[in-house]
Amino acid sequence: MNSKQFKLLSAICFYLGFASILGSIAIWFSTGGTTPESLAHAERFGIFVGLWAPTFLILSNRFDRFADRAN
Repeated sequence: MNSKQFKLLSAICFYLGFASILGSIAIWFSTGGTTPESLAHAERFGIFVGLWAPTFLILSNRFDRFADRAN
């Protein structure tokens, strides 16, 4: 892979990290219900999606470092 491809992957992962944060918040508020079980499910599912954000941001950092080494 060349430097441009690593930079593109870095940017994609960076934006996916922030999308994961926003998606987590949206899921938490939109899938809630009236029963305690449905509220608990919405909270757990929102946290699950929110846990993707650090992974995407770390991948973004790594791809950026690979792009610097590829030059």
